[in-house]
Amino acid sequence: MDTRKRQSQNDGGLQDGTSPNKVPRPVKKQHVAAVILARGGSKGIPLKNIKPLAGIPLLGWVLRAAADSEMFDSIWVSTDHDDIEKVAKSWGAQVHRRSRKVSRDSSTSLETIKEFLEDNEDVDVICNIQATSPCLHPSHLKQALKKVLEGPFDSVFSVVRRHQFRWTEVKEGSDECTHPENLDPAKRPRRQDWDGELYENGSFYICKRELVLEEGRLQGGKVTYFEMEPQHSVDIDVDIDWPVAEQRVLRYGYFGRGVSLMFLKVSGCLTDGKVLLSASREDSVSVHTRDTAGIRMLQKDDVEVVLLVSRDDRVLASMTEKLKNLTGCEVMMVADEPFSDIQPVVEKKKLDWKDVAYMGSEESDSSCLSLAGLSGVPADAPAEAVNAAKYTCRLGGGTGALREFAEHVLLQKETAKSQMKQDRIYRINF
Repeated sequence: MDTRKRQSQNDGGLQDGTSPNKVPRPVKKQHVAAVILARGGSKGIPLKNIKPLAGIPLLGWVLRAAADSEMFDSIWVSTDHDDIEKVAKSWGAQVHRRSRKVSRDSSTSLETIKEFLEDNEDVDVICNIQATSPCLHPSHLKQALKKVLEGPFDSVFSVVRRHQFRWTEVKEGSDECTHPENLDPAKRPRRQDWDGELYENGSFYICKRELVLEEGRLQGGKVTYFEMEPQHSVDIDVDIDWPVAEQRVLRYGYFGRGVSLMFLKVSGCLTDGKVLLSASREDSVSVHTRDTAGIRMLQKDDVEVVLLVSRDDRVLASMTEKLKNLTGCEVMMVADEPFSDIQPVVEKKKLDWKDVAYMGSEESDSSCLSLAGLSGVPADAPAEAVNAAKYTCRLGGGTGALREFAEHVLLQKETAKSQMKQDRIYRINF
C-alpha cells in the first residue's frame, strides 16, 4: 500500500477523502522468503543436496548463509523427500512438501516456485537460492536484496565475471569454419585489458511475487544483477565437482559466527561407550588422549566446554571428579534427553542456540543437535542423530572424533573472525 497521498486540487484534502490531519496508515512490511529447491531425485549425484561436503550437508551451507543474513521473514526448503526434510528442519528451515506434479525429472524450477507462492500467499518477495552454491555468504544476499527492497528494481540475480573467448560450434564432420563470437583474433586483448563478460552463476534469483505469478519468470520488470567474486562462484553437478568444491568451500565458504560454549556428551563421544570390568570389580572407561587434547584446544580459544553425563549412567556418574580433573571442564548431570537441563544454562548465559556447539551420539540428543549452531556426531552414531547433526565425523566415539569436531569448531570460529574483518573493510571502503 502506498501511503504517500497527494493533496486534492479541489479542497486541499487527500485524494482518498481522509482529513489531512489524520496519521497515514503504516506501510505493510513486505514478507521476504528464501526458498531452496531440493528434489530427492537427483540423477548426477543421488541425494546430492544432503550429501556431506566438508562434513556439512550441502544444503546446510546455504541455509546457514540465509539465516545469518537476517534478511528473511521465513526460510524454506521445497522437497519431495523425507530425508531432505529432516536435514532441512535440523537447520531451522521450514519445509514445503511439493506436489508430484512439480517433482518430475521434467519439472522446472519456475513451476516449483510458482506452486510455493500459490501455497504461501503472504510472501511478497522471493529469493530462490541454489543448494549447489556452498560458497554463498550472508553479505551477498544482503547486498542483492537491498536492490529490490530499497532500490528501484523488481528482480536481481547473481553473476560471475569470466574472461573466456567464445567461438561458434561446428558440427562434427562439417567443412564449415568456426568464427569468433566475442573477440577479434587480430587484436587479441590481454586479460588485464579486457573487462570480460558476465555469466549467470545460478547462486540465487530474487524477484517480486507478481513476476512469477503474472509474467511467469524470475527475471523481469526492472532487472539488475549482483556480481559475485569468482572464488565464491561454485556449482556442483557431477561427482567430479565434489573434491574441487570441498577444497574451495574450506577456503572460501561461510562458516558462521563462531561459538563460545560447547556441550559434550561424555558417553559415546569422549568415550567409546564401553565399560571395562577389572578383577577387583572396579568399573572403568577409556578416554583417548587426542580427545582430551581437543578439549584443551577449545579452552585455549575461549570456548567453554561443559561435559554432560546422564543421571542414569551410574559408572560415569561416579567419575565426575575424575572427569573434572582430567579435562578441567564443568560436569553436568542431565536427563536421558538433555534439552530440558541445557536450555536454562543457555538462557542464563544470555546466548542463542546459534552461539552454541553440541556434540552427542544418541537419538535422544537430536533436539540439541538440531538447535545448536554447530553440532556433531561420531561416525558410529545412529541415523537419527546423524540426520539431526550438522557435522558427521570420520572417526568413531572415543577414538578421536571429539578432536576432529573440535578442529572443525575452531576452523569455523577462525574463519568467522576473518570474514567479519573482511566485511568491516568492505563497509569502510564502499
